[in-house]
Amino acid sequence: MEELLVQFLRAAWLAATLPIVIASFSIPNLSFLRRTLIGLAGRGKIMQSSQQKFTIPQRLFFHFYLVAFLWTTLLLVATWAYAYRMVPVVAEPFSYSTITSFLTGGSTIRADSHKVKQGYAAWEAVSLLLLMEFHVLRRLFESIHVFDYSPSARMHVIGYFTGLFFYIAAPLSLCGDCAVEVFNFVANLVTEFIVKGKNQMQVTELDIWQVLNPLIRLGWKHWIAGAVFLWGWIHQYHCHKILGSLRHSAEEEEYVIPHGDWFEIVSSPHYLSEIVIYASFVVATGGCNLTIWLLFSFVVANLSFAAVETHKWYRQKFKDYPSNRFAIIPFLL
Repeated sequence: MEELLVQFLRAAWLAATLPIVIASFSIPNLSFLRRTLIGLAGRGKIMQSSQQKFTIPQRLFFHFYLVAFLWTTLLLVATWAYAYRMVPVVAEPFSYSTITSFLTGGSTIRADSHKVKQGYAAWEAVSLLLLMEFHVLRRLFESIHVFDYSPSARMHVIGYFTGLFFYIAAPLSLCGDCAVEVFNFVANLVTEFIVKGKNQMQVTELDIWQVLNPLIRLGWKHWIAGAVFLWGWIHQYHCHKILGSLRHSAEEEEYVIPHGDWFEIVSSPHYLSEIVIYASFVVATGGCNLTIWLLFSFVVANLSFAAVETHKWYRQKFKDYPSNRFAIIPFLL
Protein backbone atom coordinates (compact mmCIF):
# COMPACT_ATOMS: atom_id res chain seq x y z
CA MET A 1 0.00 0.00 0.00
CA GLU A 2 2.81 2.38 0.89
CA GLU A 3 4.57 1.64 -2.38
CA LEU A 4 1.36 2.36 -4.31
CA LEU A 5 0.98 5.74 -2.63
CA VAL A 6 4.58 6.70 -3.38
CA GLN A 7 4.28 5.56 -7.00
CA PHE A 8 1.03 7.52 -7.41
CA LEU A 9 2.63 10.71 -6.09
CA ARG A 10 5.66 10.29 -8.34
CA ALA A 11 3.48 9.64 -11.39
CA ALA A 12 1.34 12.69 -10.57
CA TRP A 13 4.34 15.04 -10.32
CA LEU A 14 5.85 13.61 -13.48
CA ALA A 15 2.56 13.91 -15.40
CA ALA A 16 2.15 17.51 -14.24
CA THR A 17 5.74 18.52 -15.04
CA LEU A 18 6.27 17.05 -18.52
CA PRO A 19 3.63 19.16 -20.36
CA ILE A 20 5.06 22.33 -18.80
CA VAL A 21 8.61 21.41 -19.83
CA ILE A 22 7.50 20.57 -23.37
CA ALA A 23 5.47 23.79 -23.66
CA SER A 24 8.51 25.80 -22.53
CA PHE A 25 10.25 25.03 -25.84
CA SER A 26 9.22 26.78 -29.03
CA ILE A 27 7.98 23.80 -31.00
CA PRO A 28 5.66 24.94 -33.84
CA ASN A 29 3.62 21.74 -33.92
CA LEU A 30 3.00 22.00 -30.16
CA SER A 31 2.21 25.71 -29.93
CA PHE A 32 -1.37 24.82 -28.96
CA LEU A 33 -0.02 23.19 -25.80
CA ARG A 34 1.72 26.40 -24.76
CA ARG A 35 -1.40 28.48 -25.45
CA THR A 36 -3.53 26.03 -23.49
CA LEU A 37 -1.23 26.08 -20.47
CA ILE A 38 -1.02 29.88 -20.51
CA GLY A 39 -4.80 30.00 -20.61
CA LEU A 40 -5.19 27.53 -17.74
CA ALA A 41 -2.36 28.84 -15.58
CA GLY A 42 -2.80 32.54 -16.40
CA ARG A 43 -4.04 34.75 -13.61
CA GLY A 44 -4.05 38.36 -12.52
CA LYS A 45 -2.29 40.69 -14.94
CA ILE A 46 -1.48 38.05 -17.57
CA MET A 47 -5.07 36.82 -17.79
CA GLN A 48 -6.35 38.26 -21.08
CA SER A 49 -9.94 39.30 -21.66
CA SER A 50 -10.33 36.46 -24.17
CA GLN A 51 -9.48 33.98 -21.42
CA GLN A 52 -12.24 35.04 -19.00
CA LYS A 53 -14.43 31.96 -19.52
CA PHE A 54 -14.55 29.50 -16.64
CA THR A 55 -12.66 31.82 -14.30
CA ILE A 56 -13.09 32.69 -10.64
CA PRO A 57 -11.80 35.62 -8.53
CA GLN A 58 -8.08 35.41 -7.76
CA ARG A 59 -8.78 36.27 -4.12
CA LEU A 60 -9.85 32.62 -3.76
CA PHE A 61 -6.11 31.88 -3.47
CA PHE A 62 -7.03 32.02 0.20
CA HIS A 63 -8.58 28.56 -0.17
CA PHE A 64 -5.22 27.07 -1.18
CA TYR A 65 -3.51 28.09 2.02
CA LEU A 66 -6.46 27.32 4.27
CA VAL A 67 -6.61 23.77 2.89
CA ALA A 68 -2.81 23.49 3.03
CA PHE A 69 -2.72 24.66 6.65
CA LEU A 70 -5.47 22.29 7.82
CA TRP A 71 -4.10 19.30 5.88
CA THR A 72 -0.46 19.90 6.86
CA THR A 73 -1.46 20.35 10.51
CA LEU A 74 -3.36 17.05 10.44
CA LEU A 75 -0.41 15.22 8.86
CA LEU A 76 2.07 16.86 11.22
CA VAL A 77 0.15 15.99 14.40
CA ALA A 78 -0.49 12.42 13.26
CA THR A 79 3.10 11.84 12.10
CA TRP A 80 4.56 13.41 15.24
CA ALA A 81 2.36 11.20 17.44
CA TYR A 82 3.40 8.14 15.44
CA ALA A 83 7.09 9.11 15.63
CA TYR A 84 6.82 9.71 19.37
CA ARG A 85 5.48 6.20 19.86
CA MET A 86 8.41 4.92 17.75
CA VAL A 87 11.11 6.60 19.85
CA PRO A 88 11.60 3.75 22.36
CA VAL A 89 11.90 1.38 19.39
CA VAL A 90 14.35 3.59 17.51
CA ALA A 91 16.90 3.69 20.28
CA GLU A 92 16.97 3.25 24.04
CA PRO A 93 18.80 5.57 24.44
CA PHE A 94 19.80 7.22 21.10
CA SER A 95 23.25 6.17 19.99
CA TYR A 96 25.76 8.04 17.90
CA SER A 97 26.64 6.57 14.53
CA THR A 98 30.06 6.58 12.97
CA ILE A 99 32.13 9.73 12.45
CA THR A 100 31.82 9.16 8.71
CA SER A 101 28.03 9.29 8.93
CA PHE A 102 28.19 12.52 10.89
CA LEU A 103 30.60 14.16 8.44
CA THR A 104 28.37 13.24 5.51
CA GLY A 105 25.36 14.80 7.17
CA GLY A 106 23.88 11.52 8.33
CA SER A 107 21.77 11.00 11.38
CA THR A 108 23.18 10.36 14.84
CA ILE A 109 20.53 7.66 15.13
CA ARG A 110 21.80 4.16 14.51
CA ALA A 111 20.20 2.64 11.45
CA ASP A 112 20.92 -1.05 11.93
CA SER A 113 17.36 -2.34 11.89
CA HIS A 114 14.14 -1.93 9.96
CA LYS A 115 12.37 -0.45 13.00
CA VAL A 116 15.12 2.12 13.44
CA LYS A 117 14.88 3.14 9.78
CA GLN A 118 11.11 3.44 10.13
CA GLY A 119 11.58 5.69 13.14
CA TYR A 120 14.13 7.84 11.32
CA ALA A 121 11.82 8.22 8.30
CA ALA A 122 9.01 9.31 10.62
CA TRP A 123 11.11 11.93 12.41
CA GLU A 124 12.47 13.21 9.12
CA ALA A 125 8.88 13.57 7.90
CA VAL A 126 8.05 15.53 11.06
CA SER A 127 10.90 17.96 10.36
CA LEU A 128 9.76 18.47 6.74
CA LEU A 129 6.13 18.95 7.73
CA LEU A 130 7.19 21.49 10.36
CA LEU A 131 8.86 23.56 7.65
CA MET A 132 5.81 23.19 5.39
CA GLU A 133 3.53 24.25 8.24
CA PHE A 134 5.66 27.32 8.86
CA HIS A 135 5.45 28.12 5.14
CA VAL A 136 1.70 27.69 4.54
CA LEU A 137 0.82 29.47 7.79
CA ARG A 138 2.64 32.57 6.55
CA ARG A 139 1.00 32.27 3.13
CA LEU A 140 -2.40 32.06 4.84
CA PHE A 141 -1.59 35.21 6.81
CA GLU A 142 -0.48 37.00 3.63
CA SER A 143 -3.61 36.05 1.73
CA ILE A 144 -5.67 37.77 4.43
CA HIS A 145 -3.54 40.72 5.55
CA VAL A 146 -0.94 41.44 2.83
CA PHE A 147 -2.59 40.95 -0.55
CA ASP A 148 -5.52 43.01 -1.74
CA TYR A 149 -6.51 41.43 -5.03
CA SER A 150 -8.14 43.58 -7.66
CA PRO A 151 -11.82 42.73 -8.26
CA SER A 152 -10.91 42.17 -11.92
CA ALA A 153 -8.08 39.71 -11.11
CA ARG A 154 -9.17 36.24 -12.23
CA MET A 155 -7.80 32.71 -12.47
CA HIS A 156 -9.01 29.71 -14.44
CA VAL A 157 -11.13 27.21 -12.54
CA ILE A 158 -8.80 24.37 -13.62
CA GLY A 159 -5.89 26.33 -12.19
CA TYR A 160 -7.88 26.62 -8.97
CA PHE A 161 -8.39 22.86 -8.65
CA THR A 162 -4.76 22.26 -9.65
CA GLY A 163 -3.70 24.50 -6.78
CA LEU A 164 -5.87 22.58 -4.34
CA PHE A 165 -4.39 19.30 -5.55
CA PHE A 166 -0.88 20.69 -5.17
CA TYR A 167 -1.39 21.70 -1.56
CA ILE A 168 -2.80 18.28 -0.73
CA ALA A 169 -0.17 16.26 -2.61
CA ALA A 170 2.87 18.34 -1.58
CA PRO A 171 2.60 17.79 2.21
CA LEU A 172 1.72 14.14 1.55
CA SER A 173 4.89 13.79 -0.55
CA LEU A 174 6.98 15.06 2.37
CA CYS A 175 5.81 12.19 4.55
CA GLY A 176 5.17 9.63 1.80
CA ASP A 177 7.70 7.10 3.12
CA CYS A 178 5.73 6.64 6.33
CA ALA A 179 2.27 7.95 5.45
CA VAL A 180 0.60 4.53 5.31
CA GLU A 181 2.01 3.54 8.72
CA VAL A 182 0.80 6.86 10.11
CA PHE A 183 -2.70 6.37 8.68
CA ASN A 184 -2.81 2.84 10.13
CA PHE A 185 -1.58 4.16 13.47
CA VAL A 186 -4.33 6.78 13.59
CA ALA A 187 -6.97 4.28 12.42
CA ASN A 188 -5.96 1.87 15.20
CA LEU A 189 -6.20 4.65 17.78
CA VAL A 190 -9.67 5.60 16.56
CA THR A 191 -10.79 1.97 16.57
CA GLU A 192 -9.41 1.46 20.06
CA PHE A 193 -11.21 4.59 21.26
CA ILE A 194 -14.52 3.36 19.78
CA VAL A 195 -14.18 -0.15 21.21
CA LYS A 196 -12.72 0.63 24.63
CA GLY A 197 -13.90 4.14 25.28
CA LYS A 198 -11.87 7.04 26.63
CA ASN A 199 -11.45 5.66 30.15
CA GLN A 200 -9.99 2.36 28.93
CA MET A 201 -7.46 3.92 26.54
CA GLN A 202 -3.77 3.55 27.37
CA VAL A 203 -2.42 6.85 28.69
CA THR A 204 0.88 7.93 27.14
CA GLU A 205 3.01 10.24 29.23
CA LEU A 206 4.35 13.19 27.27
CA ASP A 207 8.07 13.83 27.63
CA ILE A 208 8.88 17.17 25.97
CA TRP A 209 12.57 16.30 25.62
CA GLN A 210 11.70 13.04 23.92
CA VAL A 211 9.35 14.95 21.59
CA LEU A 212 12.07 17.38 20.46
CA ASN A 213 15.36 15.52 20.90
CA PRO A 214 15.00 13.23 17.84
CA LEU A 215 14.57 16.28 15.61
CA ILE A 216 17.86 17.69 16.86
CA ARG A 217 19.67 14.43 16.14
CA LEU A 218 18.51 13.94 12.57
CA GLY A 219 21.81 15.25 11.14
CA TRP A 220 23.43 18.52 10.07
CA LYS A 221 21.89 18.41 6.60
CA HIS A 222 18.58 19.20 8.26
CA TRP A 223 20.11 22.26 9.92
CA ILE A 224 21.45 23.42 6.55
CA ALA A 225 18.02 22.78 5.04
CA GLY A 226 16.47 24.88 7.80
CA ALA A 227 18.83 27.76 6.98
CA VAL A 228 18.05 27.50 3.25
CA PHE A 229 14.33 27.39 4.02
CA LEU A 230 14.53 30.46 6.27
CA TRP A 231 16.51 32.35 3.62
CA GLY A 232 13.82 31.77 1.00
CA TRP A 233 11.00 32.25 3.52
CA ILE A 234 12.20 35.71 4.62
CA HIS A 235 12.81 36.95 1.07
CA GLN A 236 9.41 35.72 -0.10
CA TYR A 237 7.71 37.57 2.74
CA HIS A 238 9.56 40.78 1.87
CA CYS A 239 8.68 40.41 -1.83
CA HIS A 240 5.02 39.75 -1.04
CA LYS A 241 4.92 42.85 1.15
CA ILE A 242 6.32 44.87 -1.75
CA LEU A 243 3.68 43.49 -4.13
CA GLY A 244 0.96 44.08 -1.56
CA SER A 245 2.05 47.68 -1.02
CA LEU A 246 1.85 48.40 -4.76
CA ARG A 247 -1.83 47.53 -4.77
CA HIS A 248 -2.48 50.12 -2.03
CA SER A 249 -0.33 52.86 -3.56
CA ALA A 250 -1.53 52.54 -7.16
CA GLU A 251 -4.85 53.43 -8.74
CA GLU A 252 -7.56 50.76 -8.91
CA GLU A 253 -6.42 49.24 -12.22
CA GLU A 254 -2.92 50.69 -12.51
CA TYR A 255 0.22 48.55 -12.45
CA VAL A 256 3.64 49.83 -11.47
CA ILE A 257 7.14 48.38 -11.61
CA PRO A 258 8.05 46.76 -8.28
CA HIS A 259 11.41 47.62 -6.69
CA GLY A 260 13.34 46.38 -3.69
CA ASP A 261 14.79 43.12 -2.37
CA TRP A 262 15.19 40.48 -5.12
CA PHE A 263 13.02 42.54 -7.48
CA GLU A 264 16.22 44.33 -8.43
CA ILE A 265 17.56 41.20 -10.12
CA VAL A 266 14.52 39.17 -11.25
CA SER A 267 10.94 39.93 -12.27
CA SER A 268 9.39 37.21 -10.08
CA PRO A 269 11.47 36.99 -6.89
CA HIS A 270 8.51 35.57 -4.97
CA TYR A 271 8.67 32.59 -7.35
CA LEU A 272 12.44 32.35 -6.96
CA SER A 273 12.12 32.28 -3.18
CA GLU A 274 9.43 29.59 -3.47
CA ILE A 275 11.93 27.48 -5.42
CA VAL A 276 14.51 28.07 -2.67
CA ILE A 277 11.98 26.94 -0.06
CA TYR A 278 11.26 23.67 -1.87
CA ALA A 279 14.97 23.17 -2.54
CA SER A 280 15.40 23.02 1.24
CA PHE A 281 13.28 19.86 1.28
CA VAL A 282 15.69 18.23 -1.19
CA VAL A 283 18.63 19.29 1.00
CA ALA A 284 16.96 17.91 4.14
CA THR A 285 16.65 14.46 2.56
CA GLY A 286 20.20 14.54 1.22
CA GLY A 287 18.88 14.37 -2.33
CA CYS A 288 17.93 10.73 -1.78
CA ASN A 289 14.13 11.00 -1.99
CA LEU A 290 12.86 10.69 -5.57
CA THR A 291 9.32 11.81 -4.67
CA ILE A 292 10.59 15.08 -3.23
CA TRP A 293 12.89 15.56 -6.23
CA LEU A 294 9.86 15.23 -8.54
CA LEU A 295 7.88 17.65 -6.37
CA PHE A 296 10.77 20.12 -6.58
CA SER A 297 10.99 19.64 -10.37
CA PHE A 298 7.31 20.49 -10.75
CA VAL A 299 7.72 23.63 -8.64
CA VAL A 300 10.71 24.76 -10.74
CA ALA A 301 9.00 24.03 -14.07
CA ASN A 302 5.65 25.56 -13.10
CA LEU A 303 7.03 28.74 -11.56
CA SER A 304 9.64 29.23 -14.30
CA PHE A 305 6.95 28.94 -16.96
CA ALA A 306 4.78 31.50 -15.15
CA ALA A 307 7.74 33.80 -14.47
CA VAL A 308 8.73 33.93 -18.14
CA GLU A 309 5.20 34.99 -19.10
CA THR A 310 5.17 37.60 -16.32
CA HIS A 311 8.56 38.90 -17.48
CA LYS A 312 7.24 39.27 -21.05
CA TRP A 313 4.20 41.12 -19.75
CA TYR A 314 6.34 43.56 -17.74
CA ARG A 315 8.57 44.32 -20.74
CA GLN A 316 5.57 44.89 -23.02
CA LYS A 317 3.71 46.98 -20.45
CA PHE A 318 6.58 49.25 -19.38
CA LYS A 319 8.94 50.82 -21.91
CA ASP A 320 11.33 51.77 -19.08
CA TYR A 321 11.39 48.30 -17.52
CA PRO A 322 14.91 47.53 -16.16
CA SER A 323 16.82 45.65 -18.84
CA ASN A 324 19.15 43.99 -16.34
CA ARG A 325 16.40 41.95 -14.71
CA PHE A 326 16.03 38.27 -15.45
CA ALA A 327 12.71 36.41 -15.36
CA ILE A 328 13.33 34.19 -12.33
CA ILE A 329 16.85 32.75 -12.09
CA PRO A 330 19.71 35.30 -12.12
CA PHE A 331 22.07 34.97 -15.12
CA LEU A 332 20.19 31.91 -16.41
CA LEU A 333 16.53 32.63 -17.12
